[in-house]
Amino acid sequence: MTANKSRAVVLLSGGMDSCVCAALAARDYDVAALHISYGQRTEERELQSFLGVCERLGIRERLVVRNEALKRIGGSALTDENIAVPDAHALGREIPVTYVPFRNAHFLAVAVSWAEVRGASKIYLGAVEQDSSGYPDCRPAYYQAFNEVIKAGTKEGGIEAVTPLIALRKAEIVRLGLELGAPFDLTWSCYSREDRACGVCDSCVLRLRAFHEAGAVDPLPYESQPQTV
Repeated sequence: MTANKSRAVVLLSGGMDSCVCAALAARDYDVAALHISYGQRTEERELQSFLGVCERLGIRERLVVRNEALKRIGGSALTDENIAVPDAHALGREIPVTYVPFRNAHFLAVAVSWAEVRGASKIYLGAVEQDSSGYPDCRPAYYQAFNEVIKAGTKEGGIEAVTPLIALRKAEIVRLGLELGAPFDLTWSCYSREDRACGVCDSCVLRLRAFHEAGAVDPLPYESQPQTV
């Protein structure tokens, strides 16, 4: 354990937001990183990003877990090959088909169990409400409620899930990541491809727009980039 630092667990998908969250956690805590594969389209590429980000940030303690339930349940374009990943311009105001039903509850359950065993007081995760796809499990009220579940369902009730990015706009997250030295070049955000980011899915467009608004260059290669982001 790092001297004079409390312990924390960070949920690290390998994406832009979770990378910045991991950089914050690594700065302030003796942090361990948790990655959960769930049969998503870009599963192998996200795992590669997780390992690379951990290495760059000096996070040595890592746990990789496979969740079989979410793939078998389906209902999302990320886990069901029969549901196409839509281009960003095709999305409306409804919750998009890229939403994986109640995914973050699955992830948090594992993180809480590991935090309790590890003696960690915090669980960091990069949930974002602003400039996001509108997933219901990325709302502040969700985490307030989940923290009550953690209090009631753990031995000492002292673990807290924290979402330091939840109220930030994506461009603010990019700026924060640059200040922290977050390794954006190792991250992966695309919903549909593992070789070159597609540039047209909701996640790619939100990321490209964030870097543009932050006045920074996204280091990832893209198959296609919108003329205006």
